Amino acid sequence: MLWVFLFGGLFLLCLAGLFFLIHSVRKFRFVTVLSHGRKSASRLIGAAVILIPSAVIWVVWGYMNTIVILLHLAIFWGLAALIQRAAEKCRRKPFRCRYAGVAAILVTVLYLGIGFVQANHVWQTNYTVTTEKNVGSLRVALLADSHVGTTFNGEGLAKHIARIQAQEPDVVIIAGDFVDEGTSKAEMIAACQALGQLDTPYGVYYVFGNHDKGLYANGQRGYDADDLIAALQKNGVTVLQDESVLIDSRFYLVGRQDASEELDFSGSRAKISDLTKDLNQDTYTIVLDHQPNDYDAEAEAKADLVLSGHTHGGQMIPLMQFIRWFHIGDDNVYGLERRDHTDFLVTSGISDWAVLFKTGCRSEYVIIDIQGQ
Repeated sequence: MLWVFLFGGLFLLCLAGLFFLIHSVRKFRFVTVLSHGRKSASRLIGAAVILIPSAVIWVVWGYMNTIVILLHLAIFWGLAALIQRAAEKCRRKPFRCRYAGVAAILVTVLYLGIGFVQANHVWQTNYTVTTEKNVGSLRVALLADSHVGTTFNGEGLAKHIARIQAQEPDVVIIAGDFVDEGTSKAEMIAACQALGQLDTPYGVYYVFGNHDKGLYANGQRGYDADDLIAALQKNGVTVLQDESVLIDSRFYLVGRQDASEELDFSGSRAKISDLTKDLNQDTYTIVLDHQPNDYDAEAEAKADLVLSGHTHGGQMIPLMQFIRWFHIGDDNVYGLERRDHTDFLVTSGISDWAVLFKTGCRSEYVIIDIQGQ
C-alpha cells in the first residue's frame, strides 16, 4: 500500500512539474514573439517545447527516465527561479534574460549526466569482515542486479567478469536479478556464457531475485525459469533454491528463494531457521538473500554474513535517504552493517533497471575479504 502512495505521489509530482515547465517556457522571449502575445498560442508553443523532447526521450529511454528528467528539470528550474527572484529584489529591477531557465537546463544536464555515468560505469568496492571462526582467508566476489540488456548486454557483462576474475576470488556470488522482463533469450544465454569464463577454487553460485521470474507465463521473454537454470548450470553456475551447501569443510553457502515467491508468485520459501538448524554452528555461514528484508530472523539464525542486492543503493537522491529514514520495504538500502554477530552487506548492483541514472550511489561489483582463524 505504501508503494501505491509513493508511485501515486510521483505521478502527481510529475504532472505538476509538467504544467510548471510549460508555464515557465511561455515566458521566454522567443515564445512571446512566435505567439504574437496570444495566450492560447503561447500555451501551445510552451507545451510543444516540453512535450516533443519528452516524447523523444520516452521512445528512446522509456517513461521512467522521462519522468526522472522532467522532475529534475522542474525542481532545478523552480529553485533557480526563486534565486533569480531574490536577486531581482536585491537589485530592484528585473533581469532582461530568463537566466533561471537556462541555469536549470544546464544544471539538469550536468547533474543527470553524472548520474548516467555512475549508473553505466562499474566500480569495484572492497570490504573486509572478520570472524573468530576457523574459515581462514576467503575472498568472495558479489554481483547483483545485472538486469542484462539495460546498461550492458552479454558481451558487456563478459568484460566485467574479466575484471572480477582478475581479483582472484575464491567464490563468486550472484545475488539475484541477473535478468529481467526485458532480457531476450539470446542475451540471457550470452550472459550465462560470460559467467562460464570464471575460474575459481569454489565455483559460482546463484539465487533468484524478484525480476528473474517475472512475465514467463505470457511468453514475453521466450524462455522460462527452467531455461534460465539450464543455461546457468551449463556454464558451471550452481543454482541454490532454499538449500545449503558445505564447501571444502570451510564454510556454508545458504541460498534462499526470493521473498517475491510469497509476495508475487503465490509460492513459498523456507524460513531461514529451517535452512540453518542442521548446520554446524562452528562453521562460517554465508546467506544469499536477494532482498535485504529478513535481518532479524537471519541474525537470530546465527548467520555470519548475509549478502543482498535489490535496492540499487537507493538509486536517486532523495529516495535513498527516505528509504533509510523510514525503513521503506527493506532493513537496509546500501553498505555493510553488523547486527549482533551477523554482518549484512547490500550492494547497489552492477547495473540498473528502467532508470538509467544513479545520483545517490554508483554501479559496482563487490570484493569481500573474510579474515578468520
